[in-house]
Amino acid sequence: MPRISKLKRMASLGALASALVAGSASAQTGSEVAPAAAPASADSTPISQNGEIIVTAQRRAERSVDVPITVTTLSEETLKETGVRQLSDMSKVVPALRFDKAGVYTQPTIRGVGTAITTSGGGPNVATYVDGFFLPSAAATDFQLLKVQNIQVLKGPQGTLFGRNTTGGAILVTTAEPSQDAAGEFRVSYGRFDTVEVQSYATSGITEGVAFDVEGLYRRSDNFQRNIIDGNDQVGKYNRWSIRTGLKADLTPDISVLLRYTHAQTDDPSSLMHNAFVDKQGTPWIYQFTPAGLYATKPNEVALNPADGIGARTNTDVIQGTIKADLGFANLTSYTQFRDERVTSVQDLDATALPIFTIRIGSNSKTFTQEVLLSSKAGSPLQWTTGVYYFRNRDTWPTDAKLGTAPFARNGESGTLSQSIAVFGDATYEVTPQFFVTAGARYSHDWVDQAYFLRALTASVYEDENGNAVPFGSFATTPLYTRFNVPKLTNNRVTPRFVLRYKPNEESSVYASFTQGYKAGLLNVGGYSYRPVKPEKINAYELGYKYGDGRFTAELSGFYYDYKNLQVSSFQAGTARITNAASSEIYGIEGQASARVTNDLTVSGGLAWTHARYKTFPNAPFYQFCDPAAVFGTSPVACTPPSLGGLGPGALVETTKDASGFKMQRTPALTGNLAVSYGIDLAGGRLNLSSNLYYTSAFYFGIAEQFKQSQYALLGVRAEWVDPSGKISVALFSENVTNHRYRAAVNYASLGVGSIWADPITYGLTLGVRY
Repeated sequence: MPRISKLKRMASLGALASALVAGSASAQTGSEVAPAAAPASADSTPISQNGEIIVTAQRRAERSVDVPITVTTLSEETLKETGVRQLSDMSKVVPALRFDKAGVYTQPTIRGVGTAITTSGGGPNVATYVDGFFLPSAAATDFQLLKVQNIQVLKGPQGTLFGRNTTGGAILVTTAEPSQDAAGEFRVSYGRFDTVEVQSYATSGITEGVAFDVEGLYRRSDNFQRNIIDGNDQVGKYNRWSIRTGLKADLTPDISVLLRYTHAQTDDPSSLMHNAFVDKQGTPWIYQFTPAGLYATKPNEVALNPADGIGARTNTDVIQGTIKADLGFANLTSYTQFRDERVTSVQDLDATALPIFTIRIGSNSKTFTQEVLLSSKAGSPLQWTTGVYYFRNRDTWPTDAKLGTAPFARNGESGTLSQSIAVFGDATYEVTPQFFVTAGARYSHDWVDQAYFLRALTASVYEDENGNAVPFGSFATTPLYTRFNVPKLTNNRVTPRFVLRYKPNEESSVYASFTQGYKAGLLNVGGYSYRPVKPEKINAYELGYKYGDGRFTAELSGFYYDYKNLQVSSFQAGTARITNAASSEIYGIEGQASARVTNDLTVSGGLAWTHARYKTFPNAPFYQFCDPAAVFGTSPVACTPPSLGGLGPGALVETTKDASGFKMQRTPALTGNLAVSYGIDLAGGRLNLSSNLYYTSAFYFGIAEQFKQSQYALLGVRAEWVDPSGKISVALFSENVTNHRYRAAVNYASLGVGSIWADPITYGLTLGVRY
């Protein structure tokens, strides 16, 4: 599809600007001045004040209508009504947001900016923060929500205030803090596939100025898959549990300390329950001569060798400390975090029950982060935020492989020590009561050190710093390993931000912004390579309009991204190869609105149109069946002979294709949702009926427009009755009411392409008690 010219893009943005100004002028008629926002403090809990939405998108508490960023805010009530139980469920209620998986690793994408990379030293394009703390591990991103007060989704690069791994945006999760007032709640749910969830929370004061809280959450399910090899209908069975506790001490009226400890464990093969991907021609993307009965294609079926032990286990321990101090002239916040995360997954890469290749991947990381944030007090014409940030992450990825019926043996290992130091500042000046200028910048110094990979001498090649294949020589008869130490990689980058905002009245705002994002360079040790991967860079331009009067809120934005050096990943047997796509172009329009029609009826929704294309990508990874007529050693599509470890004719190979002008992966053109909530008095209590409808157009899981998922819509419904005291509740719920079957993920490699199917219709009952 031809790309529009720069002149036409500027004309489109100019037209949008005219519409925004016209909208703001019409909104001014009959307006009333809204109450002032709550006093600003660093990352304080966003609240609703007289119907207004308060957010911390600029690291200080402000009215959402005054923040020149596209922000979707989900309250605790909204999360409950729309069935958001874990972070990835948010995609149903946030347009232009997707959560995809590569094995057990969760990868958010906003407006087409995301990553498929899973390797030592890799990082997200959309950063997730919980109470101000960054979550670096993709294995821990899709967590169960614990006593969440609200979630904010910031769209567009957040490279100034939130850092290098925010080229797509940031997700901010805010949870409850310990309280002096004793309170608690307990909920238990039972649903289809013997799904049980138990969650409890309690908080109380210990002594004057000291309070604690504790929360536990357990979830288990038999899941919906059946293994056609042995008839096991609990092959996807999982359990997850976590416990979180906190101690808060108000040392003085101006200083508080909050200490938290979290432990979480999962035994969950859900994201590895893949069967053969079938294209629109009806062709399974597996070894073509796989006998019938050794592969599955129906959504509820898998074909796995029971002896392989397919599954995934995670174990996470987190210690966090938050210090807040009122310095009189400003608010100071310190965030200190230690994380220890251990992941082991066993997956069958050929998507059949044939004993071809099974891989066991470990991911062990230890992370330390420290941030000090200083933000201004509310009330002055100059509002500002500044800080310093340090990040250190050491991770190792041991890899074992199982060929045929042989036992697992070490296939390789890689590891890195990734560190970053950043200083940043951002300020907004009130030039007049209606005109504001914002400017900010972040300087980041990133380096990857002590990087290495272990390579078995039975492997034929590794890659030098220029991307050339270097042979080891003749094959060894026993697996011997050599450690290859990769030279240090250093990146320095300044990411600026500049915003102009016009405020025609207290209820509305118009803004134009330029922001820059940056994703640090990588060492491709998971691909057994010395060649470094260049940093990503994104320049983002946005025009936006916001309105909010307490009963009705609306946002409209248009954006254009110039995105360069995309880090893309492709998968061979046991390796994750990372390369840079030259550049891409993304632009679109997005809107969201919420209306409290009556005191009983609320309607909200959003719609996003995103045009995302690779501008130049001449060597995109591309999968196809090998050509038996091609000569091995001279053609990339030739079939590897079985004598050299290949499958021969009928196998898949990874080649390259010119993907310039192709649609970017995991980026539907159109996404949207519509939510309705209606409450009525019943039996002395309150009955609330709610539903949410989500829609996505078609998109591709693969890089070069491969592995397509057709459009689909999902409907969720919920009915909850709360007794007159407000302490006891009973709820009935159902998700995917129409039982639409669609792929939640596609895992692709040269051994096979597998579909991970999303849940069919689910339903259940929840009982709740609070005091």
